[in-house]
Amino acid sequence: MRVENAKEDIFRGALLTWRRIASHHCNMSLPTQLVLASSSVHRRELLQRLRIPFECHPPDIDETPGNNETASALVARLARAKAQKVGGLHPGALVIGSDEVAALHGRILAKPEDHADAVRQLEFMSGQQVDFLTGLCLLNSASKREQVETVTVQVHFRQLTQTEIRRYLETDRPYGCSGSFRSEAGGITLVHRISSDDNTALLGLPLIALQKMLRNEGYEIP
Repeated sequence: MRVENAKEDIFRGALLTWRRIASHHCNMSLPTQLVLASSSVHRRELLQRLRIPFECHPPDIDETPGNNETASALVARLARAKAQKVGGLHPGALVIGSDEVAALHGRILAKPEDHADAVRQLEFMSGQQVDFLTGLCLLNSASKREQVETVTVQVHFRQLTQTEIRRYLETDRPYGCSGSFRSEAGGITLVHRISSDDNTALLGLPLIALQKMLRNEGYEIP
């Protein structure tokens, strides 16, 4: 009888353990979908550095600055607008929005309109310290929680000659970049110092800030 009771106790214990394990696995949520609200190849390549699965969905928003809107306010607003626009199409996802502009003496330098505008931008920035501001927003489209941060990188440009500007534009063709400047290519030859806590912000997606935001949402990064 004692042997039978012992066997029954072991069986009941094993059954309870199995039920706890099964319940745990049944209640585990699926991995959260991560969406980058951008069509930028550079931002996609940057996000790939974190070695996490994601997909891209280009946002369609008006990026025109508001009247008297500062560069910091502009990039934060546009980052939020991009995340919100794409978040509405991906309920339950974590959505990343980002936007970047350059600023000098209160003037916002976005992407140049054409070659002549790029020349004017670089002439204006020659010998100056220029702030490159990147707005970042991580939206949880399920809870509607937003985390927003603006990261500033200070770029100190050399005195540039017309020949240097012309050669740089012909070689790099940075017409899709704020301030006509691409630090990851030949643009690095135009500067003598860059000051930042996160140099990935200059490339369009501040990864240090982003990985903190993801962890705040319980998203684990390997």
